[in-house]
Amino acid sequence: MNQRLRKTLPSRFLLAVTIGGVIGLGILRGPGEIAQTIHDPSLYLLLWLFGGFFVLLSTAVTAELFGMTRRSGGTYALVRRAYGGYCGFVIGWVDWLSFTADLALKAVVITEFSSILFPPVADWSIPVAIMVTSTFALIQLRGISVGATIQEIATGMISLVVVSMAAVLFFVGIPESSPTEFSANSSSLVDWGLVIATIVFTYDGWLYASYFGEEIKGDSGASARSCVKGMVVVIILYMFLNFALVKNSSLTALAGSELAIATAFELAGLQLAENLVVIAAILILLGHQNLEYMGGPRVLYALATDGLADRHAQKLGRGGNPTYALLATWLVTVGLILIGGFEFLLFLSVFFYITIYLALITGVIILRKREPNAERPYMAWGHPYSTITCLFGWFLLTSFQAYLERGTAIYAVIMAAVSWPVYRYLSRDP
Repeated sequence: MNQRLRKTLPSRFLLAVTIGGVIGLGILRGPGEIAQTIHDPSLYLLLWLFGGFFVLLSTAVTAELFGMTRRSGGTYALVRRAYGGYCGFVIGWVDWLSFTADLALKAVVITEFSSILFPPVADWSIPVAIMVTSTFALIQLRGISVGATIQEIATGMISLVVVSMAAVLFFVGIPESSPTEFSANSSSLVDWGLVIATIVFTYDGWLYASYFGEEIKGDSGASARSCVKGMVVVIILYMFLNFALVKNSSLTALAGSELAIATAFELAGLQLAENLVVIAAILILLGHQNLEYMGGPRVLYALATDGLADRHAQKLGRGGNPTYALLATWLVTVGLILIGGFEFLLFLSVFFYITIYLALITGVIILRKREPNAERPYMAWGHPYSTITCLFGWFLLTSFQAYLERGTAIYAVIMAAVSWPVYRYLSRDP
């Protein structure tokens, strides 16, 4: 059984997965978290712009690995190219499990937001969550082309909603008496670290295209450049929305709000517009359900192709999707919804992902030295200066995250140690 994924996806799909994969609930709730520390609008916008440029630079550097690898499977494929099988094995399994955890969590959150618009949904949260996630799993059984079309439509709708919210905020103002009192306590280094981490994580997802590397039509260099273009679009959308947010509202009035955009509408007396934010959140989460059922099974497929997962995960359906891997992803997701065991996996995967980004930046340097003459359809902007800058930035973020989540970091180290004999067993010669 050695089925290979086919080149069926148009290059515009990469823009859709990059934009749709990055834009998440972070842009709706992040401003409220950041406003607890940052009260000056100019500094607030400058930090968002700085974070966007840092992630854009990171994308422009690591896209070199994407252009070289030409495999589907996401970060697993990229890390394996740079470091070999074991690092790829650990990252691949954590990546796949994080997909199932994220699918479970977002399916539950969809029901929570839906209950705001339709209160009776709250009484059926688990069955509705299973129904939502099962619907998107069934869609993928129809084939990759159907999922790709849905993703392009979802990304277009999400972008339109973001622009619409920003446009509404431009033309409304919050009365001076509306902002709540907020004590101006001195901010600690940890507070500032959390602000920067929140902004960078809100831009997370910049290499989502790597999950579909071998299925994109055309030149791989153009595919890598599409990731950069997608991030430029995201930065523009984020800056537009944040500028509109601070233009007519007080940051202190938004501090601590879980949905800062909705709070701004509420303070302006626009109750119907507040519902727009809830609808936007639901659309974003539905788009992620579709995208993650496309990406997650491809990690398991890539692991199976390299002999690091059940060989049946290589089996492809008529529509081009790995059906066994899709079924396995759906089963674990439903199981997590039923038992509610996804929080630990998400915390663990977040820690791993920060480490992965550091590893990917380092991987560019390693392959430049190890394979200087390798074909590079796309080359990192401004290497080595840009690469070193990103390396330093992600090292600081990794260290900061390890300090905050010391317990999770210990679990990650234990997991890596325990996984070594498992990897040796799976990778042995048959």
